[in-house]
Amino acid sequence: MLPPEVLILLRQWWIQRPQKYDRGMPKAERYLFPSRQNAHVSTRQFTRLFHQTAKSADISKRVTPHTLRHSFATHLLDSGTDIRLIQALLGHHKLETTAHYARVATGMIVAVTSPIDQLFSKTAKPKTGRRQKEPA
Repeated sequence: MLPPEVLILLRQWWIQRPQKYDRGMPKAERYLFPSRQNAHVSTRQFTRLFHQTAKSADISKRVTPHTLRHSFATHLLDSGTDIRLIQALLGHHKLETTAHYARVATGMIVAVTSPIDQLFSKTAKPKTGRRQKEPA
């Protein structure tokens, strides 16, 4: 799920990225973000780069790569995306795992209107075929 703008940036990076690590590798096996060992960037390298980027962006709050995943799920919940779809996107086998993100989305929970409230609302329409009695 990449926005078209991000895909354009990644395609530009593919052309400009360091190619000295590509020697002897078939094009289909080259990495978008290669390491010096002719492999992909390790988790540790990525985490270090992530923290450097957060620091250079003046983000003082403690953040991790998992924070991005958590924010992604929470924003989807806040925008009304079905939790089962979020479960599939995150690759969770159990809905309970995904439900942990719902605890954070309190704004969404507060905004829920009870179906019972609709019974008493002034805009509720009477069911067709029934006449409502006038108050005595």
